Amino acid sequence: MANCKKQCGPGYKSPLDAFINGKRETILYTICIQPNASTKKKSDYLATVDVNPNSPTYSQVIFRTSFENFGDELHHFGWNTCSSCYDDCTKSRNKVILPSLGSDRIYVLDVTNEKAPKLHKTIEPSEVHALNVSALHTTHCLPNGNVMISTMGDAEGNGKGDFLLIDAEEGIVKETWTKGNPAKFGYDFWYQPYWNVLVSSEWGTPKDFKTGFHPDHINNIEKYGRSLNFYSWSERTLLQTIDLGTDGIAPLEIRFLHNPKASEGFVGCAVNSNVFRFFRTDDGTWDSEKVISVPKKTVKDSNGLKEISGMITDILISLDDKYLYFSNWLHGDVRQYDITNTSKPKLVGQIFLGGLLLKDGLLTVVKDSELKEQPEPVYIKERRLFGSPQMLQLSLDGKRLYVTTSLFTPWDKQFYPEAVKHGSTLVKLDVDTINGGLSLDQDFLVDFGKEPDGPIMAHETRYPGGDCTSDIWLAED
Repeated sequence: MANCKKQCGPGYKSPLDAFINGKRETILYTICIQPNASTKKKSDYLATVDVNPNSPTYSQVIFRTSFENFGDELHHFGWNTCSSCYDDCTKSRNKVILPSLGSDRIYVLDVTNEKAPKLHKTIEPSEVHALNVSALHTTHCLPNGNVMISTMGDAEGNGKGDFLLIDAEEGIVKETWTKGNPAKFGYDFWYQPYWNVLVSSEWGTPKDFKTGFHPDHINNIEKYGRSLNFYSWSERTLLQTIDLGTDGIAPLEIRFLHNPKASEGFVGCAVNSNVFRFFRTDDGTWDSEKVISVPKKTVKDSNGLKEISGMITDILISLDDKYLYFSNWLHGDVRQYDITNTSKPKLVGQIFLGGLLLKDGLLTVVKDSELKEQPEPVYIKERRLFGSPQMLQLSLDGKRLYVTTSLFTPWDKQFYPEAVKHGSTLVKLDVDTINGGLSLDQDFLVDFGKEPDGPIMAHETRYPGGDCTSDIWLAED
């Protein structure tokens, strides 16, 4: 890495530098998925959204970067470089990398013109499959200039947790990252070079979860993951796997604390709605403990009684490491926890934006240890919010939380067909960063049901200058 006396590379010097001195976001990028791509012959795209409250096009899509292919199922995306290259004068945050969960195609966009990204390179699925990986998920930029993408399957769609290294500028696949045996499953990951560690999480077998949610699969250890995998960052080898048990089935989004010297973090486990804290022990190994458990709701429908878990599908941490947020995609709420004491998170904010428990829905809640009554449907500007809160993105200063609704097209259609019919929404929550608390901004709404090619499902959101789920920092010493 080229060292400079002052910052001339991308990002911010530290998480607190970004938190205190970071610019307010004025535009954001949102992944938009065609839920009926095979019949409509329309492509997924990246939407540029105006979030400058002083702009005449505030809370509107101002540009769409479309592609030539159908059925990609764009999902998560990331940068060619970030704050891990803060003092590298040769690096510039001028590309976004969009891997496809459905097709395994990778798009690289040039964002030199931030409001109008354009296609730079396309990496075809055959180049990915040649390395016997598939089902692409999380993208992180690395300190050495490479881009790493987590993979969840082999070329046949069986479970396999590995990582793909690409050169974003040249638009080429270089190699897989893991040396030796890969993990059984893959999903998200985070690295912390100070402790010489990369940690990854697990969803399941792609050829199974791509067909929808199957309740009879969740306890099958050949179809759903339940472990955290710890690698040597320098040696690129899998060193330790922690089985979280049934409480930890489908550990999805995983976050270290942002402090680059922190030796702990959190992971949200979807199926039974628990959050685990993972941490380094005195002997250098890693351990975990369950620190948050969302109670299941007992509900009644035409078939009788059943329990519904919250299904935690996204989780993030504010840049000052004070608050943790997550979404319960089935219950329909977003939660805010004070994690000053990381072993004992304290619930300080909660808001319902949809879900399966609404008063006018098909379910009657008969037992709920948290709520006295079922939530009301939510409207903004006379537009009902269909579906449920899913992907989250927090402003650098922690004061604004953006929320979209799509999880994954087969699952969206299964759980929230009305949301697919009407399209996703992007809303903004105002955050009390002093005492905790969440409130819905009634003046901000992006209605993806009114897109030119019909209703669209919106997934991950990012800011041009980086955010609290894209950037990873290196310790100064």
